[in-house]
Amino acid sequence: AILIIAAGTGEFEAGISKDGQTREHALLAYTLGVRNLIVAINKMDTTKWSEARFQEIIKETSNFIKKVGYNPKAVAFVPISGFHGDNMLAPTTNAPWYKGWTRDEKGKALSGKTLLEAIDSIEPPKRPFEKPLRLPLQDVYKN
Repeated sequence: AILIIAAGTGEFEAGISKDGQTREHALLAYTLGVRNLIVAINKMDTTKWSEARFQEIIKETSNFIKKVGYNPKAVAFVPISGFHGDNMLAPTTNAPWYKGWTRDEKGKALSGKTLLEAIDSIEPPKRPFEKPLRLPLQDVYKN
């Protein structure tokens, strides 16, 4: 899953607050069995690609995703600007301080710069496709 966090002042704080959507979406993803997470920190252009803001968001986000159940060392944190398409497909030139993301997956160190590289680094989960199909039922209605 890709958890997109707004870097704007006030936006990040609202999303990560006790009843914020960012916190809720991370919890939902984990509850639904999503174990691979990428955090894309969007709207970095509104913070003038501030390294301090990026590091602050990483620190706060790492703390709360750890409480949810994710290992922050296994998560890629990628600064992006969706509006300008910065650091999504090709490395950005607006953040000379940004050396790229790193994450550990099953003892293997992975690294890259862009959001696309982070997506490509995720191993698809093994699915037991040879077993019978299972579907969850919520209610059964009888006449």
